[in-house]
Amino acid sequence: MTAAIKTQHRTCPLCEGMCGVIVTTEGDTVQSVRPDHDNVWSQGHICPKGTTLGDLHHDPDRLRSPMIRDGDQWREASWDEAFERCETLIQGVLERHGRGAMAVYLGNMIAKCFGLTRYVGEFLRLAQITNIYSSSTVDQQPKNLSCQLMYGDMWKIPVPDLDNTRLFVLFGGNPAASKGSIFSHPNVMKGLADLRKRGGRVIVVDPVETVTAQKSDQWIGVKPGTDAALLLAVVHTLFAENLINLRHLDGKLNGFEQVRELAVAFPPEKVAAFCGVTADTIRTLTREIAAAPSAVIYGRIGLCTQEFGTLSSWLIDVVAILTGNLDRVGGTRWSTETAPHLLLTPPYPSDAPVLLGKTRVSGAPIVLGQMPAGCFAEEIDTPGKGQIRGLITVASNPALSAPSAGRTEKALAELECMISVDIYLNETTRHAHVILPTATGLEQPHWDVWAWVFCLTSGGHYSPKLFEPPQGWVEDWEVILRLGALFGGAKNADIDIGALDDTYFASLCSHVGIDPPIASSALPQRGPERILDLAIRIGPYGDRFGENPGGVTLATFKAEPNGIVLGTTTATVDSVVKTPSGKIELALQHIVDDVPRLEAAIQRPASDMVLVSRRQLSSMNSWMHNVDGLMRGHHKCTLHIHPDDATRLGIDDGDTVSVASTEGSITVPAEITPHIVPGVVSLPHGWGHDVKGANMQVARKHAGANFNRVSPGSLMDAPSGNAVVNGIVVRVARYTELTGLT
Repeated sequence: MTAAIKTQHRTCPLCEGMCGVIVTTEGDTVQSVRPDHDNVWSQGHICPKGTTLGDLHHDPDRLRSPMIRDGDQWREASWDEAFERCETLIQGVLERHGRGAMAVYLGNMIAKCFGLTRYVGEFLRLAQITNIYSSSTVDQQPKNLSCQLMYGDMWKIPVPDLDNTRLFVLFGGNPAASKGSIFSHPNVMKGLADLRKRGGRVIVVDPVETVTAQKSDQWIGVKPGTDAALLLAVVHTLFAENLINLRHLDGKLNGFEQVRELAVAFPPEKVAAFCGVTADTIRTLTREIAAAPSAVIYGRIGLCTQEFGTLSSWLIDVVAILTGNLDRVGGTRWSTETAPHLLLTPPYPSDAPVLLGKTRVSGAPIVLGQMPAGCFAEEIDTPGKGQIRGLITVASNPALSAPSAGRTEKALAELECMISVDIYLNETTRHAHVILPTATGLEQPHWDVWAWVFCLTSGGHYSPKLFEPPQGWVEDWEVILRLGALFGGAKNADIDIGALDDTYFASLCSHVGIDPPIASSALPQRGPERILDLAIRIGPYGDRFGENPGGVTLATFKAEPNGIVLGTTTATVDSVVKTPSGKIELALQHIVDDVPRLEAAIQRPASDMVLVSRRQLSSMNSWMHNVDGLMRGHHKCTLHIHPDDATRLGIDDGDTVSVASTEGSITVPAEITPHIVPGVVSLPHGWGHDVKGANMQVARKHAGANFNRVSPGSLMDAPSGNAVVNGIVVRVARYTELTGLT
């Protein structure tokens, strides 16, 4: 009998793009994934990653049952046996070393998992773990910090109003590869092209002439790590030439005069050589921003992951404010979410200190509750009180994605207890004692929590579960609740998952002013769907359990397989800013205290060669390298180098070269390209799949070089503790197996 052929309209969960797809199945097999032209959000746009959802689901290397390691051997186990082993391991560390020896490392794909993203906060509360590491400090921590101090909320990151602007100035971002980062738009590259068609301009400031830069009106090739100096020169010019226009923000700021005084010391001539950008170019850029009818000033990961990441991230918003382009149509604005998940739990207090102490070994800052990822390895392998002996990793691969990767790999092997929630036996989880797999994206529903936070369209799209997980499967949210209780000191026999979930749900209801019995009566089924339904109901369009008759609920969206658009953002500076003063804080002591460090950097001799990272359209996280369809064609992991540097160093296209830093060295094929600033080389992140014990067969065939083997953990942005992966001083030389460096 032929299996039935079915189609389902879904949202691709892999990035902020939220592309609508149509998945065609025959029985339990995915036949195709194609663009959904009827999706109200993406309207047929898709990237290569979205077409591989079926490949990810059917990947033979994906874990389909819990795994337990006995010595060097792995074996499948039942869920009960795996949880019992977790209890033994956790209790052992707690008894021998205490709670301070426990740590967690959270990955960014938690945000794309329907259950994990809605329960990870409760896991942390139950587990009582204070050593929290995550991908945040190798990504956007400087932006979180600047927004916490400026607006009173670390997640109120302004979003570009691309569809209404006349000028788009992009620092350190490449939407041709990322589709938008902390910026959700149906099709960013089409939006930029449409902007140019209506007479607007696009300017890209980046050490690399990315595909985005090649399709812009102007590329300004800045030296890595110098954006803060360039932006301060822009601020200097705004004041010096009387180009300030606060518009509606006048009277809503503190620190205006302090910013003026700070910028006096940064005329364009002072920073030109340091930035590799002429003083005339800086002045012209400033005048164009000030004169534009509307302008977006947008900075992304290239700004955050550099030596002065916090200063740069802060100054992006300062320039927008001084030109009246924050909280304005055609400028940068804040979202109005249909299902505001972040409202369900208390935010980081606006009047709380952002610096919560320093790390045990290096004395690095612990900011907004986050331990710097650069300190992860040393906190495991350095003896003493507080040494990490127990670890849980959740959807993360720090052996590839965190600095000091070589040291991290060795450190992980020393742990007494390591539990991983992951779908692969990879470079990190190979060191675990227990791996607890999650369902695939097609075995769970989807409604994106984080992409809508950074979207100026208000709406939603619910994707129901397409396949059932294997019989006896324990759902992700149940796994993470149980682990939270175990790390908190409970034993399996005493854990009641239903009671834990009911208590958690009641706390969410109480926080948003909904009577828990009323909500529980309307939403009796436990799990993440009722949390999503709660978020929709208490949102701006929700029914608030009858208080707003005619308002939407989750059922409203379940009835619309192509999604629903409800409007555009209505958020304004008056509704967003939650600082103790009630005003935007421009001159933040924690940030401006870093300016002397920048002034000192301007005076130091320039480095001969520095390394930056890069993003690829067919790859976002290391596990995507195990998808054969994404790995075909041109070699994915190469070192981009300018022709002038290649000639100077005697390197030909395709040569194997050595890249060495104070951290270590790697070898990688060279790819000569004019689309990069001389003195800069570029390498993609997430590679290095040639380690023993990992079971990702496609990735192993395309192993590549691990960027983070040359990324020193000691390099970090001083105010935020964010890792520096753009602007690493390196030595590059031609390499042969017989003689080594030539």
